Amino acid sequence: MSKTFRALRHPNYRRWAAGALVSNVGTWMQRVAQDWLVLTQLTQHDGAAVGITTGLQFLPILVLGPYAGVLGDRLDKRKLLIGTQAAMGLLALLQGALVLTGAAQLWQIYAIALLLGVASAFDAPPRQAFVSELVGRADVPNAVALNSASFNLARLAGPGIAGVLIGIIGTGWVFLLNAATFAAVLTSLTRLRVDLLHRSAPLPRGKHQIAEGIRYVRTQPRLVLIMAMAALVGMFTLNFQVTNALMAADVFRAGPDAYGLLGSIMAIGTLAGALLAARRKGPRMRLLVGAAIVLGVATVVAATMPSYVWFAIMLVPVGLASITFLNLCNTIVQLSTDAQYRGRVLALYMAVIQGGTPIGAPLVGWIANTAGPRWSVLVGGLAALAAGVLGVVALSRWGDGTLRDQLRSAWAARWSRELVGADATNGHIPPIEGPALAPPRPAGAPAPNKPVECKTPRAARPRTVSVQRNPTGSLPRVAGPRDRADRVRKA
Repeated sequence: MSKTFRALRHPNYRRWAAGALVSNVGTWMQRVAQDWLVLTQLTQHDGAAVGITTGLQFLPILVLGPYAGVLGDRLDKRKLLIGTQAAMGLLALLQGALVLTGAAQLWQIYAIALLLGVASAFDAPPRQAFVSELVGRADVPNAVALNSASFNLARLAGPGIAGVLIGIIGTGWVFLLNAATFAAVLTSLTRLRVDLLHRSAPLPRGKHQIAEGIRYVRTQPRLVLIMAMAALVGMFTLNFQVTNALMAADVFRAGPDAYGLLGSIMAIGTLAGALLAARRKGPRMRLLVGAAIVLGVATVVAATMPSYVWFAIMLVPVGLASITFLNLCNTIVQLSTDAQYRGRVLALYMAVIQGGTPIGAPLVGWIANTAGPRWSVLVGGLAALAAGVLGVVALSRWGDGTLRDQLRSAWAARWSRELVGADATNGHIPPIEGPALAPPRPAGAPAPNKPVECKTPRAARPRTVSVQRNPTGSLPRVAGPRDRADRVRKA
């Protein structure tokens, strides 16, 4: 089987992926229908109301996410997912019934969005951790990437289908269709072969288990950096439900079909990014930082596009960069975390990446109402750029080969070239005696790994310095007169 789809060799993952794809199509249909319902039917194009609806759907994970992670480590993840998926299907059914009967009011949509958020808070952490049980550790990066590909393939089809159906049959029937799609994922969960699951030992009951997860994250600098970058991007950048609706309705004066098409066009980039991620052997932090920077630049450029067509075209690189960033975050978190902490750490990550939406989405909607929809998109781009800069600063302080070491090496090399330059007295370059060229060391002579002085006449050089090899063998350090005086005193 092609390495792009190697996770599909696991029977359990094939069943799971088939059910999830159908359910994801319905989920994207509901998101488009819900935003359009609030924006055009329940309010007079109020961007803040759309942001509040989106924020309420993600608020519970900020509060309940850590507890959901403990449950994911303690309970059977498959049974927990059956319960959460069934609850979300019933809420979609209720939402469709309210709209079709003409009884839907804004506060009711707010309440349903909040309840959906509660169910999602207990669903997301175990669902992310469940991937490693379906395929095993070796195929986790590929399975995470294929999950994203499935989600974005649904994103490619779902918004477009929803936009057409809203114009033909209305938003209520779209909600009912979404409720029906949950049957697919419930069927796949019940048909999994339990004997093929790669289960880890359940977490025993105990006190302060959430605090243990937080302490574990604090001891892992890589996880702390990912959490910080994800917080910035999740709070301000990943509000495309809000910003695309505002750009379509208020800037380009387009209808629901054009709004749905924006989501499908963006999914072209996200699907391509997910498939590219499936071919990678493993995640890299540098690629994560680069994805954040590209996401910021593409989003800023999209905010300045003069027409609907050009804005839609720019959503392709935005989608590509955003899914690359999210895939790398998810994969690095899973592979960098011990199995007994995985559920809690993923819960903290989901709380960070999605929990910022209750703050960011209403704020983005307020910015759109105050300064215009383009500014709401621009703020998201600047936030992603800030996350990228944070990553560059952090990586420059870690290990050999980082930006900081490269700059230090270049600076040290420049000083070395000056120190061993042409001899002012005879015009030739004096040879530097290294360990391979040095004659046999007489008794009592200093060891060859100690600093070797490079002396030139006083007339050619105002001071005496020496070049000392770095203990790691990679970066030279320039020693000045004070270092030489210290060595003389010690001798």
